[in-house]
Amino acid sequence: MIIQLDRLSVTYPGGVQALQSVSLNFNPGEFTVILGASGSGKSTLLRCLNGLIQPTAGSITVEGCRKFNEPKVLHQHRQRTGMIFQQHQLIGRQTALQNVLTGRLAYHSTLRSFFPLPNADKYIALECLDRVGLLNKALARVDNLSGGQQQRVGIARALAQQPRLILADEPVASLDPASSHKVISFLRQICQEDGIAAIMSLHQVDLAKTYADRIIGVSQGHVVFDGNAADIKEAELNRIYSNTENVHLDDAEALMGKASGKASYREGKR
Repeated sequence: MIIQLDRLSVTYPGGVQALQSVSLNFNPGEFTVILGASGSGKSTLLRCLNGLIQPTAGSITVEGCRKFNEPKVLHQHRQRTGMIFQQHQLIGRQTALQNVLTGRLAYHSTLRSFFPLPNADKYIALECLDRVGLLNKALARVDNLSGGQQQRVGIARALAQQPRLILADEPVASLDPASSHKVISFLRQICQEDGIAAIMSLHQVDLAKTYADRIIGVSQGHVVFDGNAADIKEAELNRIYSNTENVHLDDAEALMGKASGKASYREGKR
């Protein structure tokens, strides 16, 4: 087991309950998709899994260690947790190789990161680009790549961390259907080959049913479905999407996302 959540709850300022007594386990090599309407708590759940949001109640255990909030434990967890974002979060004027190399920075001190990284890191980055079919684009500027190619660079960057866990927040929301299938197919294959646990939030039910080993349905902060992708039917989808309007939680998640992004930046600077 990679990570365990025990009765996890998150309440935002103003009393908005984003997650309510969520208990989940995630295992190596498991490809999990979280489904839910906007404002259901999907993004909050992912941010808790990377320590960007602290739960109001409950606990998170990482590989048997319950001291998740201790700086050393949290740093080690983030070092081995790759992140894939909806808007890619790449530096457009840099090459694909340079962007992927940022995935190696967690293994070096702040001072060392100001200097060129060792050749060993470059070999790792090139191998990661090769695995997502972009070795021939290693020296191309990222802003000259298509959206699908940019997201594959994002996957390669996450792989460069040599992660045990990958978190992806709606990674194909801005892509066309063909590119979406290609990106998720690459990610699923790599996670299966390397035994990496992947947890991905999606809005596209068809993609979830096609690629997920496991689907978790979230509604109003509660887990209302947790099972095999093949077992999710119309009744289960109705439970997941029965409440499609939760404006206050949408606003709270957006604000906390900005705050956690700033906190993550400050931690990186340290």
